[in-house]
Amino acid sequence: MKKYNVGLIGIGAVGTEMVKVLRQRNFPINELRVLARSERDEEIAGETLHVVKACPEALEGLDFAFFAGTEGAKGASQQLGWEAVKRGAIVIDNGDDFRMDPRVPLVIPEVNADALDNHIGFVANPNCSTIIALTALGPLHRAVGIRRFVAATYQAVSGSGNSAIAELEQQIQQYAAGDPITASAYPHQIAFNVLPQIGSEKPELPGFTSEEAKMLFETRKILGSDTIRATSTCVRVPVFNGHSEAIHMELESPLTPEGARLILEEAPGVQVVDNLEKGVYPLPLNTDGTDDIMVGRIRKDDLFDNGLALFVAGDNIRKGAALNAVQIAEELISRQAE
Repeated sequence: MKKYNVGLIGIGAVGTEMVKVLRQRNFPINELRVLARSERDEEIAGETLHVVKACPEALEGLDFAFFAGTEGAKGASQQLGWEAVKRGAIVIDNGDDFRMDPRVPLVIPEVNADALDNHIGFVANPNCSTIIALTALGPLHRAVGIRRFVAATYQAVSGSGNSAIAELEQQIQQYAAGDPITASAYPHQIAFNVLPQIGSEKPELPGFTSEEAKMLFETRKILGSDTIRATSTCVRVPVFNGHSEAIHMELESPLTPEGARLILEEAPGVQVVDNLEKGVYPLPLNTDGTDDIMVGRIRKDDLFDNGLALFVAGDNIRKGAALNAVQIAEELISRQAE
């Protein structure tokens, strides 16, 4: 089997998870080269790796370059993404700098792998909440068409990076000790609270945040439809890892909950967890470290014609970022072999 020189740019929560995923899936690596702001040795996912300073010259000889910045982080792919392409690498970018660039496919392999056919060396990972939603909604859209949907997201602090994880831990300890609770990663206390703002206000959608805008614009690009209407309220919750979303949709054609379950049970990357009577439904705690998106609470929604409602949960650092990026590379390798 051919082996590849792999570059990993960024070693935060997503970069660390990418190392785990690459090893667990036996990705055919000849060399794993880790790049960051400064040269040093780092223990990453249980192994000591030498980190080299990120610069254009450090990209030479790479076959794949994974940009693993935390969601919202700016700079690395803007600075070095197209430099890597110029040097012969295929870039897979977890950041949001190029998602809506018409040159760049925005890909969830289980949903729109065909978008890779026309790549020019640069592929973008969608936002974590978009991946978790559309892994489930994509099969329903293919089957009957989705006209519009409303989503409320419940997003874990890991989506903000390691500093936010540490802050939630610290605030829980402060609360238990009866100490004053301090906040720096977020503008308000996150422990025992919810924050109905993720990102800054989006000028194109007054009153909506950048995270909420991503759900609309990325959905349209991934599903290849400019007519789908989507709106969301994105909320940060005191969960360490695992995003959840309540989704209510209007379909183009009638579909019973039973029919939806059958479609989703056959869908790649989806696990149906749906028995309300027995208290069985998706829980973010149960998605931690898992590959699949869990779907449950599937039911008719009388608010819409042809209405359907469901609840999804997934590991936002794994499938919502690291795993999806590695799956894109695997799909590209598979297509090269055909």
